[in-house]
Amino acid sequence: DVLYTVCNPIGSVLRIVIFKRNGIQAMVEFESVQCAQKAKAALNGADIYAGCCTLKIEYARPTRLNVIKNDNESWDYTKPYLVRRDRGKGRQKQAILGEHPSAYADNGYGLACPLLPLTSNSRYKLTSVDVPDMVSYPLPQSSPSYSGHAASSVAMVSGLHPSKMNCTRIFNLFCLYGNIEKVKFMKSVPGTALVEMGDEYAVDRAITHLNSIKLFGKRLNVCVSKQHAVIPSQVFELEDGSSSYKDFAMTRNNRFSSAGQASKNIIQPPSAVLHYYNVPPCVSQDQLLKLCREHDVPGFIKFKMFDAKPSSKTISGLLEFDSKTEAVEALTVLNHYQIRIPSKSFVGCLGS
Repeated sequence: DVLYTVCNPIGSVLRIVIFKRNGIQAMVEFESVQCAQKAKAALNGADIYAGCCTLKIEYARPTRLNVIKNDNESWDYTKPYLVRRDRGKGRQKQAILGEHPSAYADNGYGLACPLLPLTSNSRYKLTSVDVPDMVSYPLPQSSPSYSGHAASSVAMVSGLHPSKMNCTRIFNLFCLYGNIEKVKFMKSVPGTALVEMGDEYAVDRAITHLNSIKLFGKRLNVCVSKQHAVIPSQVFELEDGSSSYKDFAMTRNNRFSSAGQASKNIIQPPSAVLHYYNVPPCVSQDQLLKLCREHDVPGFIKFKMFDAKPSSKTISGLLEFDSKTEAVEALTVLNHYQIRIPSKSFVGCLGS
């Protein structure tokens, strides 16, 4: 009911399905792609309740939701006959304000609070006509199970290859999903590292997209750490001779350092195709393949360079690998690799 009230004023909602995975998540099917685009632009980053339940919105893979019955966890607004219980008149008001008033106290809910306005830089904004000022919702208690996102800004990563993974390579992979503050390998648990990210939403994105992927013959396990910060204690030398701890807070390679910078990032799961950019125009396909060989990572099978202006100082394009795993390995090793040419140097960037 709350999701419908929030989303429907922007675009006609057809179906909603709620599920529990790393907290509470939901899929909302709109009438058209354009409606979904407007909803994402307008609601991403807005708070449902005052000071909590900040919406984190991404495009879903399914193009249509399959709803079996209309209840608290799923609803098909095109098929009212799927109702399994009497909800009374005024479906939204019945559920939000008066259906189970005693349950709110039982679950520790607080006083009602208004739906917060959208961020000032939002392209699409709800007006007072879209959502009346009088609409209010019970404020839920703050808990990881309800918040829908990770309870810590630190992720724990296990299943790391002992000789092929280090702090920099973890940064190269995880920076696609949020800013990286610090990385520390755990001496007591070989093949395991703690990654402190910019916020808990970055951790949630990393878990969603990187958990269970294969990397250098091992399967990564990414989960929320009980720690809320990475402390540089018990620093030691990794097998490749690098330090087990590194601070990335001041690096220019973090991609979410400002709202404008973050809005340019396309968050998506790893794939067999990498996007490369900031590469000097004099670098050829053969030179990029040679770079892969020199760093002992799989070479790409297809190469595409985007058209660039004659005055452009860098080029970009696509690299297709034989598999998703090979692409992830190349990204982990070569992302931010500094390509040196006479009198200049370029930091090449990769993204899935």
